[in-house]
Order: sequence, then structure tokens, then C-alpha cells
Amino acid sequence: IGIVLGIPVVICLMLLAFAAPALNSGPKDLPVAVSGPGPAVEQITTMMSTAQPGAIEAHTYDSAEAAADAIRNREAVGGITLGPEGVTIQIASGAGAPYAQMLRGIGTQMASGGQQVTYEDLAPLSEKDAAGASLTILALPLIFGGMASAAALVLGYRGRVTARVLAALGIALLGGFVATAILQFGFGTLDGDYLATSLTVAAGIASISLVVLGLGLLLGPAGIGLGAVLMLFISNPLSGMATGPLFLPQPWGAIGQYLPLGASGTALRSVAYFDGAGATHAWIVLACWMLVGIALAYAGA
Repeated sequence: IGIVLGIPVVICLMLLAFAAPALNSGPKDLPVAVSGPGPAVEQITTMMSTAQPGAIEAHTYDSAEAAADAIRNREAVGGITLGPEGVTIQIASGAGAPYAQMLRGIGTQMASGGQQVTYEDLAPLSEKDAAGASLTILALPLIFGGMASAAALVLGYRGRVTARVLAALGIALLGGFVATAILQFGFGTLDGDYLATSLTVAAGIASISLVVLGLGLLLGPAGIGLGAVLMLFISNPLSGMATGPLFLPQPWGAIGQYLPLGASGTALRSVAYFDGAGATHAWIVLACWMLVGIALAYAGA
């Protein structure tokens, strides 16, 4: 009776976990940097709020350089600069494809009104990955790499806890360098610093692996199942790997940033496209999950 009733409940929860963010995602209070003369800024702000009510939260800056710095520091998803020569739409493709698409749509609307519009990409994607699919592709390898290594170390290796923890870290480190090499040198979809990107991928794998390892050593096979539910059916749909967390319905996008996969996605975007800016919170979250996993592993011992 438990199996017959329990599995449909799990299916319903899985459907809700994946469908709710997908069906309710969209722009909501997205921070956009606006700079230029006061009257022109007020006019463009009014235009944006009228065209897409509640979608954009305009942040005013004194100059185009200040707005660009805010975008590079991941304080804004893009910007609009108004000057004597026309309008410059500042986008950051690495922050997520939906934000760049939204700003291009605003630029098209302004151009149709007779204004001179130019575009400047402050965080461009690789030429071979114009859609920004690299991070989306990395989501399942991160989850599978972490879960598979943890399951193998719980079920197939009988060494000491310290040896298992070190093995999990070693697998994560090697996996991070291999996965990054495939994407960067094999497919050419990443252009950032290879060492920094590899270590970031490794941190994502390690945060998942250590938590599942700790749960497995503490609770046995049931702990591995619990870790799989946490990582695959909760952390995955709330991670914002494909779009960035701001495009997800809130507070789910914010909650996802406190889970391993969401923090990994943010750290990877920052390292790969923004020279590491805006990743402090993500690194703290990943470190905390790794420490929790290690604590659970020793508690299980």
C-alpha cells in the first residue's frame, strides 16, 4: 500500500518541482542600470514600466561607465545609456540569455521610434555558444558526478571516513578539470580562465558529492535516496542554470541560490564571464554544503 500510494505522490511532487518554475518564470523586478540626462532617464523609465509592468527595476547611475561597472559586478543584468549620439543598450549575455533578449527588445522598440540605438556586450558568450548552453549542459554532469561518486564510496568502498572524503574531493577535482577541458578545448564553448573554471566545477561536484556521501554514511541507502531527491528534484529546477536565478518566480529563485546546484551555476557564470565578480555568496554556500557533508559523514561513522 505504501509503494502504490507513495510513488504517485512522488511523481506529483516531481511534476510540481519542475513545472512550477518553468511555467511561472519571467522578468520580475530585474535590475537595469540607466544613465543619462534626468528628463531622458525619467522618460525611458516610464516607457519601460508601461511596456512591461513590474518587469524592470531601473537603477540610475551618473555615467555610462558607472552603469557598466554595475553590470560587470553583477549588480544589474544590463543597462541603457542615453547620450547626445543616441541610445546605447548595454547587455551581458553571460548573465543569461533572457535578459539580453529583453534588452534587445527594448532597443528594437526605441529604434522603431526613430532613435539611434547601438549595442554593447559587456560579458559576451563564446562564438561557438551563442545561446549560452554550456551551463545548462553542465547541470546534469554536476549532479550525476556528485551522486555517483558518493554512492560508489558508500556502497562499494569500505575504507575509513577520511579516506572516503578525500576520495570524493579527488573525484570532484579530476571531474572539474576534465569537464571544463571538454567544453573549453573540445567544443570551444567556454573562453574564461581554465584553472578558475575547473576549480569552480570541481567545487560544485564536491558540494553535491559530500552531502550525499554524508547522508549515505549516516542513513545508509535511504540517505543516498534522500540526497538524490534534494539534488535532482529540488536543487535542479530551482537552480536557474539556464536562465539565471532572477528569471525564476520568487522566492524560489532566491531559495535555489542556497542550494548546491544554484550556487554552482552562479559561481560558474561569475568566473566564466565576469572575472569572478558577484560570486562571494555562491562560494560561501558551496563551502557550507561541503562542511555539512563532511560533518554528516563523520556523524555517520
